[in-house]
Amino acid sequence: MEPGSCRPGDRRANGAGAGLRDGKAEITVILATPGWRAAVKQPEALAKRAAEAALREAGATGGVTVLLADDRAVKRLNGDHRAKAKPTNVLSFPAGVPGNLGDIAVALGVVVREARQARRRASDHLAHLVAHGALHLAGHDHLAVGEARRMERAESRIMRRLGRPNPWRGAT
Repeated sequence: MEPGSCRPGDRRANGAGAGLRDGKAEITVILATPGWRAAVKQPEALAKRAAEAALREAGATGGVTVLLADDRAVKRLNGDHRAKAKPTNVLSFPAGVPGNLGDIAVALGVVVREARQARRRASDHLAHLVAHGALHLAGHDHLAVGEARRMERAESRIMRRLGRPNPWRGAT
């Protein structure tokens, strides 16, 4: 972890307060893997903007922590919380407490590989995945076809507001 960083859910360690500030979402970004800076220009700022845009889209307020991690850390979280022994691109952990929506973890290696396979920039993929995770924390899901379509549309609007390409254009 970088100096001044904190573990997911522990906003006090880096001086940030939990929950709301002036009725808005408070986003804390933890850069646990410095390699993010080589893959994405200003990853912390991008993750924060993407989370804020997603919460605005969903009409949600509350604290969110975004962990920019490596594949090993996300694999461990995925195993501990979902019994899946592999890394995944993004995980969301709803907090279920007032003022705190929850935590999001994103895996660097998976993001870079998926972006390369889709011929997209890693920064665009990171923005999409953080927005996706924040929408989950705000109550969105994609288990049913109708829910999935609503979530995809919300993600498309968020990406447009961020000046990023539609992640679903050309998707099969």
